[in-house]
Amino acid sequence: MDRPTPSTRSERRRRRIGLVAVLVVFFLVIGGVVTAVGRYRGCKQPPASGGSVTLEVPSGATGRDVAAALKEQGLVRCGGFLGNLLLRGTGKANAILAGTYTLTVGMPLEQIVTVITTPPAAVPTVRLTVPEGLRITTTFKGERSISSEVQEQTGVPAGAFSKLAESGRYALPPYLPKGASTEGFLFPDTYQLVKKGLTADVVIRRMLQQFDTEAAAIDLSGGAKRLGLTPYQVVIVASMIEREAQVDEERPLVASVIYNRIARHMTLGIDATLLYDDPTPDGKLSTADLQTDTPYNTRINEGLPPTPIASPGRASLEAALHPADTRYLYYVLCPKDGAGVQRFATTYAQHLRNVRECLG
Repeated sequence: MDRPTPSTRSERRRRRIGLVAVLVVFFLVIGGVVTAVGRYRGCKQPPASGGSVTLEVPSGATGRDVAAALKEQGLVRCGGFLGNLLLRGTGKANAILAGTYTLTVGMPLEQIVTVITTPPAAVPTVRLTVPEGLRITTTFKGERSISSEVQEQTGVPAGAFSKLAESGRYALPPYLPKGASTEGFLFPDTYQLVKKGLTADVVIRRMLQQFDTEAAAIDLSGGAKRLGLTPYQVVIVASMIEREAQVDEERPLVASVIYNRIARHMTLGIDATLLYDDPTPDGKLSTADLQTDTPYNTRINEGLPPTPIASPGRASLEAALHPADTRYLYYVLCPKDGAGVQRFATTYAQHLRNVRECLG
């Protein structure tokens, strides 16, 4: 049998080296593509919501110029090549008009492009104001809800809005788990929305973005961890505070009662939770209602209800994260002390006296 000559062995070595080089280049290319796709997807996500900014588009500005300006103003996550690529992906990069535009940080790129490709005076917007303490929908006649406010102020049908908001299709890690209703996470605030193309989905996403901004500002995740709770549980507590407290200074006190009772394995006894799942939906609780076996009946079930019962504002979220240091276990509304004022007690005997004096 002939032995391989030195030249044959050298040729085989060169082939192996060449094959290795090709494989290395191949995997580098694949890795680069995966990285680029991930970066592109990240760039498509709007930044966290914030305030209004002014965008100047000078005459003769190119798509790359506009992409750079959008990045500089914090309206998009990426500038440069990827920012220009995203802008051109809208199909309207060549239709951008010179001018001065007022935009909101957190707007999707499609809405930004709608604004800057339409003469400023011709861009219709709608104003949406959602107060604290509302729920997505309600069966109580005459009670306001987020859905009814959205329909009244924007024209988006209440039924379509509530169905989508409760569908479980939205997630907001680490606060709102996938598959859950957005109840409690549609942040109460005033929004300026572009009327063209406004849908229930656009409104929901904008309100969730605002929740995300507020939650980051108060360190909701870190605060929840310090309390031994999940961020979702803190929002449940905040929603109860929102429905129970009418005076801002009392929110941390109501929070302390909730946490004190949980620590002592006492039922919370908060009727607002049962009204959320009222067995006879009329906005009132009968004696029979108070005995209804539902997870929202905190008179007979220990612990928190399974979901938030309303959308809390920032003050209630902060109170849930920073309860007052008290031994209070009870409170009762006391109109004689002032509108919305509560009286707090550490013992049941003291609470009964407060009830007699305030409601007797």
